[in-house]
Amino acid sequence: MAAAIEKRGGPRCRIVVIRTTGDHLQQAPLSEAGGKRLFVKEIEDALVRGDIDLAVHSSKDMPVALPDGLAIAAALAREDPLDAVVLPPRRQSCSDVTDLVALVGESAAIGTSSVRRVAQLIRLLPNARFLSIRGNLDSRLRKLDAGEYDALVLAAAGLRRLGFASRISLRLPPSACVPAPGQGIVAVETRADDPATRRFVEPINDPDSRLALEAERAVVEALGGGCQTPIGALATPQPVDTIEVIATVVAPDGSRALRAQARGPQHDAVALGRQAAAQLLDEGAGEILAAAGHTRGAVEGIQP
Repeated sequence: MAAAIEKRGGPRCRIVVIRTTGDHLQQAPLSEAGGKRLFVKEIEDALVRGDIDLAVHSSKDMPVALPDGLAIAAALAREDPLDAVVLPPRRQSCSDVTDLVALVGESAAIGTSSVRRVAQLIRLLPNARFLSIRGNLDSRLRKLDAGEYDALVLAAAGLRRLGFASRISLRLPPSACVPAPGQGIVAVETRADDPATRRFVEPINDPDSRLALEAERAVVEALGGGCQTPIGALATPQPVDTIEVIATVVAPDGSRALRAQARGPQHDAVALGRQAAAQLLDEGAGEILAAAGHTRGAVEGIQP
């Protein structure tokens, strides 16, 4: 981020590393950790105080209801938004979902801490054991390679950005697992009343990425979903200035899955996200989310 700002004529940036509550809770399952703005609170607090001028987030960690006075100023070009399966080295290759089921076996031990991923994948692997896994990427891969898990399911973006693209055995298509809203997008947050900083940040904004983020966040906002709710959303800009939105709500045990699609002009990205959410609500998404222990309203985070 700093390099991108400087390359486009902005000032030299100083990096301030802030550890969040989510960073400190490396072992607790996310569904149990709770905590409002788990991965962003301390960073946003520093931004509000003026200790820092801009905050850099994985956008899927950001609540759609931002603190007063803060706003998203830019979104970087999106990395691969899909979820990825990582197999042990002895089973590195995998051609498709059918091949995956054959490789890992019906009772495989799958490592993931995402309610959303479990809810969708249990429909493909109903007899699998889904086990929580936290920690940095290196430690997760070591546990996999040591035989503690038969496979991991992680964000492809994180694997690619940290130099582990070669470990991706299979990218899960949206037909199998709709990714988390905002997955693969790095977002820049600033104070709304700081036009100077926003002016330096605007040149690094990627229009397609920003449109997709706005549409996906609109889905979550309209559904009233929060951190660790089984909501997936993926907006993909298309040729001729159109955008397609895919959204899903799945019961945590996989017993019920709803899916909606909306397509239209890119300038209607937010409205299309709301349209997809409305379709899901009409089909009973509210009941699924309520049963998952979440109520409609302001959200605490999108989807770790």
